[in-house]
Amino acid sequence: MNHPGADGAHRIGPYTLLAPQGAVGGNEVFSARTDEGLLVTVTVVGPALAADPEFRDRFRAAVEAARALSGAFLVPVVDADADASVPWLATRFTAGLPLRQAVDRHGPLSEPALRMLADGLAQALAVLHAAGTVHGGVTPDSVLLTMDGPRITALGMAGATASPAPAPTDDVFDLGSTVLFAACGDKPDAGALPVSLRDVISGCLYPDPPDRPTAEQLVDYLRHQNLPALRGSWLPPAVTADMAAAAAAVGSASAGGGARDPVPPPPVIAAGTGVSRRQLIIGLAGGVAVLGGGAAALAFSGDSSPAPDGRAGSPSRPASPSGVRSPSASSASPSSTDGPAQIVLDGPDATKAWSGAGKNAPTCLEASDKVVMVVTDAATSFLDAETGDSVFQKLTTTNQFGTSMSTYPTAYADGVFYLLCDTPSKSGLLAAFDASSGKVKWATKMADAEPGGGKHLTMYSSHYVAAAGNTVYVCGNVRDTSKPYSDKAPSTGYIRAFDAATGKGVWRVKGTDINNVLVPPTGSHLLATSAVPGEKPGRVQMVDAGRKGARGWNVSVQRDAFYFSTGWPLTCYADGLFLFAGGNGNKLFAVDAATGSEKWHQRFDAKSGDEVHIGTPFSSPDGATVFVPVGSDLAALATADGTIQWVATLEGTNDMGGANAFNASTGLGGKDAQCSADTVFATDGAKTLWAIDAATGRARWKYNDPGQPDVGFKWAVGGDHVFIASHLTMTAIAAHGR
Repeated sequence: MNHPGADGAHRIGPYTLLAPQGAVGGNEVFSARTDEGLLVTVTVVGPALAADPEFRDRFRAAVEAARALSGAFLVPVVDADADASVPWLATRFTAGLPLRQAVDRHGPLSEPALRMLADGLAQALAVLHAAGTVHGGVTPDSVLLTMDGPRITALGMAGATASPAPAPTDDVFDLGSTVLFAACGDKPDAGALPVSLRDVISGCLYPDPPDRPTAEQLVDYLRHQNLPALRGSWLPPAVTADMAAAAAAVGSASAGGGARDPVPPPPVIAAGTGVSRRQLIIGLAGGVAVLGGGAAALAFSGDSSPAPDGRAGSPSRPASPSGVRSPSASSASPSSTDGPAQIVLDGPDATKAWSGAGKNAPTCLEASDKVVMVVTDAATSFLDAETGDSVFQKLTTTNQFGTSMSTYPTAYADGVFYLLCDTPSKSGLLAAFDASSGKVKWATKMADAEPGGGKHLTMYSSHYVAAAGNTVYVCGNVRDTSKPYSDKAPSTGYIRAFDAATGKGVWRVKGTDINNVLVPPTGSHLLATSAVPGEKPGRVQMVDAGRKGARGWNVSVQRDAFYFSTGWPLTCYADGLFLFAGGNGNKLFAVDAATGSEKWHQRFDAKSGDEVHIGTPFSSPDGATVFVPVGSDLAALATADGTIQWVATLEGTNDMGGANAFNASTGLGGKDAQCSADTVFATDGAKTLWAIDAATGRARWKYNDPGQPDVGFKWAVGGDHVFIASHLTMTAIAAHGR
């Protein structure tokens, strides 16, 4: 803890330093306390800046300006010393989580949260700019998420470090880039923004500063949208749990007088770098192209004969010979020797079987062939699949946040619905409902925190539930709050197994080698991917449920970064085989689920030379066919040998004006494609749901609701129907459209 300028008691100025909190702009940040026990956050200027006399002048002026500022979304300055041997700045301690840490650990924010973030940042900048001050460093690292909304930190520091001095238009650009990061993470894609924010945030990112709106114009625009008010907490429970743990750890260090041997808490201000403006402009211009091959012409090549003995990814495996080739929407029709011709998707509008409105918007759906379970933030109800009429008694179980790219809190198997839910008196439950009566079979408390030695907690976040045979599985990630957070460390995932008949816990495992977990509908072999950050190789491995989570075979996976984001599984099971992307993300491997021995592989190449990335594969209910989304193409492959049966392709544009693509091709997770017995259902970037004949690849019908929410509709397949929730409206459509 010794720091240049700090005395032997770990003090700087009048403050006792408790624990490091990270770094912002090359300056170190600490939690600290006064002699009276009040908590503050102290930013210590880095040595390079401290040696610059011009910086001290800028810093002194910026601090004086910041002292006079106040606003609901600003973290106020309480003290500073620009003339000390090591300059420092103290701000009021605010319990919260840096935006970067929240998104890195828990995924993008929801549409209501993004609107609150944009509004709070705009109001904060409007206060600064009205006072003639510029922040100069609004980034995911300097924005703090609190229970009451976002807060901008580093007042008096960020602008002083920049030369030449930033302008208000720079702050607006930084606001846009920060909101875009909150919507999609480190890979900028304007398509991830909800429609309610897309135009205005894109305007913030215009290359020419005069074209950008002012902060006051942003506030006015957001206030006049007249969108529904946010109900309940604006942040998901996993984020608020991290916030509570961070505040508790800092409080514990302060109460113990703990400068001598502080316990580093999770960071309240985290280190990191923002997305560059060049990256953002390229990402905005590229549309779905930034996802890799969204509009590229594809060539499929592979070995349809059995693979040699060995594991998938083995360096001794011979290279694939040239094989079947099929085009995408942008290529010409192939000759008969090139394989199956492309099928351009086109079909009539769907005919609704029934439609009706409810009082609350569904957050998630699950369906059998007879009953639809509809979950909202107020209750859980059941509808007759044939008529849409209410059946059974409504339950008080709720799920506020529902289905997203990384979470899927419902499952159905063998006449039972499963739900991760809350009740008015309890939170964090796994419940089972009898699909023939709607009655609760059992409910098990899924503790979101466990004791970890007195002071510290082990925090659990549940991402999805799955059922197979007599076992129900809950998968997610876990965090030991006794250890300091590092955004460079791999996350720790977990699998918890419960008896399907009683809800009693059977076994649990956790580790950094468990991230996205695939639970097949049959058998005792699960598939897990490791959580390895950056460009390091990870692995896909079998987890043996019959041996209480013992690890089995594993295969190295090079640079397939989507696997390393915790959430919905990005792999597939079909007829005793696990299927997953490998290579540079352009090869589909099929391996024996029990042994890991490769059966076949198929390579997907772009004729134009663009990078191709396979999306999430999925299989037909009988396991005979595997469907692989790649950009605007959807290929059907025989599970037995990988032979391509047909290739269907999308034409037209997405809702941003870029090339259209299947949502399942982005590799971000979620159930964007599902199957009934003979129909493939898949959504695209134009917010259209397609029903595709599984045997021929031709569209049966398409469905698009102009009044659907910005994030699109929620949907589930049950029997030979698909059920769609759009705002308050529930709609059923038969697979054959009749």
